[in-house]
Amino acid sequence: MITSSAPSRLFGPRRPLWPAVRQLAGVLLALLTVLAAGWSGFVLSERHGLALLRDDADHRLDLFASAAQGAIRRLEHIPATIQLNREVQALLLEPHHALRVSAANSYLRRLNAHLGSLAVFVLDERGIVVATSSDQTGDDSQLGEDLSFRPYFQEALSGQVGRHFAIGARTHQPGYFVSHPIRDGARVVGVATIKISLEPIEQMWEMLGAPALLADTNRVVILSSRPEWRYTTLSDPTLEQRVEMQITRLYDEQPLPRFPVPLRLVDAEGGEGGEGDVDSEEVDGVLPPGLLPAEDGQRPARTSALVLGRTLDGMDWRLMIFPDLRVVRNQAVLHSMLSAVAVGFVLLLTLFLNQRRRSMREKLEAKQLLERANAELEHKVARRTRALTDTNARLRREIAEREQAERTLREAHDELVHAGKMAALGQLATGITHELAQPLGAIRTLAGNAVEFQRRGDQKAVSGNLGIITRLADQMGQIIQPLKGFARKSAAVPAATDVAHAVANALFLYDQRLRREGVEVRNLCVPGEVVAWCDPNRLEQVLINLIGNAADAMKDSPVRRLLISAGPDAAARDGEPPLRLDVVDSGPGVPESVRARLFEPFFTTKEAGVGLGLGLAISRDIVREFHGELEASNCPEGGACFTLRLPLPPGEATADPDTVSPPIS
Repeated sequence: MITSSAPSRLFGPRRPLWPAVRQLAGVLLALLTVLAAGWSGFVLSERHGLALLRDDADHRLDLFASAAQGAIRRLEHIPATIQLNREVQALLLEPHHALRVSAANSYLRRLNAHLGSLAVFVLDERGIVVATSSDQTGDDSQLGEDLSFRPYFQEALSGQVGRHFAIGARTHQPGYFVSHPIRDGARVVGVATIKISLEPIEQMWEMLGAPALLADTNRVVILSSRPEWRYTTLSDPTLEQRVEMQITRLYDEQPLPRFPVPLRLVDAEGGEGGEGDVDSEEVDGVLPPGLLPAEDGQRPARTSALVLGRTLDGMDWRLMIFPDLRVVRNQAVLHSMLSAVAVGFVLLLTLFLNQRRRSMREKLEAKQLLERANAELEHKVARRTRALTDTNARLRREIAEREQAERTLREAHDELVHAGKMAALGQLATGITHELAQPLGAIRTLAGNAVEFQRRGDQKAVSGNLGIITRLADQMGQIIQPLKGFARKSAAVPAATDVAHAVANALFLYDQRLRREGVEVRNLCVPGEVVAWCDPNRLEQVLINLIGNAADAMKDSPVRRLLISAGPDAAARDGEPPLRLDVVDSGPGVPESVRARLFEPFFTTKEAGVGLGLGLAISRDIVREFHGELEASNCPEGGACFTLRLPLPPGEATADPDTVSPPIS
């Protein structure tokens, strides 16, 4: 047994090879059986079809040969009767007597009209036509024509009956010439000849139902159902035959090319190339295009044919027929396919029955295994159910713990954000105190003045001072109101936020410091022009952090300029926030070594005790909560650029860049 049980390092243990080899061998054996059945069906059907085709072709050949011989032989005896006519005998005794020539011509015309032949004429012993039925037609029968070169004259002059196919010397009309000697005692004094038309044979090709031809004793095709075959040679003539053809002019100097299909001619003794019958043989080769009749209007380029031959008795003419084998081959292919399908069906039926028997056996075995497995499964299900119940309880506890951890983490994050706010407020305390100190001092002075004016009874001055005190109180409220909103501890709630308003609040908180440090502020944000979807309070916290960092970065710069702009981001790709808010300073910029860690928690470039390194990390987390992004880069002209990418409110389209102030990059 061929097996391979050694484990594979990559694919695990290998499966036994013998079942696969046996299955492959079975498939190959089945295919060979089907192919053998198809080939046997093809061979047997082809043999049977060839036999039937030969029988049918033989029958058609017999009928055609009988009809052709009848059309020719009914006039073969006529030349023998001409010598009995007294006008002809008298003409041969006096060939130059005009009255005898006229009488003989009249007799021959009446005879030819009665017989329906092409011509009847008489030659003297020198081969000169002395009387004819068609004295007006230029042919072998023309008066005075020298036909001593014709073989039918030479054979009749020698005392035999001449039978030859020939083409007319002048009209080039083919015909079958039969000649008979005219005797005066034992001496041959002339030759009587009849030219028989071959038109009746031309009209009989349809009874064969296949391409056919007639060849004479020289193996030259003289008649054919296919005009292109006419006057071709079935075999290469010898030199003597070529010379004789030129002398006798039987084919009127027609070019005699080779027949397009090579044939093996077998004579009666079995030798090749002899004068005799054509043995029945199959020519299974490539025939020229259009050789056989077309089917459905299309000429086959390659086909096969069966060649059968007959020799017409007494004429030495060879009749050949070329039945098409395509029907036989197509039927053989059909029988081959049926045989292959039948054998394949038997094999499949056997395989099905065998598989069904094996399936029944496997079902019985599976039933027994299933019963045992059911008992084991019930035990396992009970055990697994208990384990699953315990696991579910443990998972619920873990989920509750994780939810609690997430709540704790969120609360810690919110506390951290609030702590960042308080840290920012602590840094801004000096500026806020200065903003509130002036109104408070003025209120104290105005209140004292109001008391003095009240004592004096100057109510108008008291009213004026109280009005100023009211205005200063409102001014202090305007200072305190942003601080109350900024310092309020609340959850992030996204809303449609005017970016310019958030920028103004952040700049207000840093107003004293920026003035004190001489920072030129260029705020390009227009109220109501850019509206983003975010929490306004936390957006202000991010802006306060970025503005404070920008002020720290420009502490040692000779030029201190802060540019803030907002608008649609023309470079935003699909899925990215479409709005951007840029905070650009004129400081030294962000070094490449620092940029990669800029948003890491507790990473800072400030001096010890100045910052914890949480501002940018918290700011990025805040921006990402409302699906935005915070990025840092350096401007080509110097300084750092922090870009806030913000989403649009739901259902709103991006603003037209031509109508919005472009962001600074």
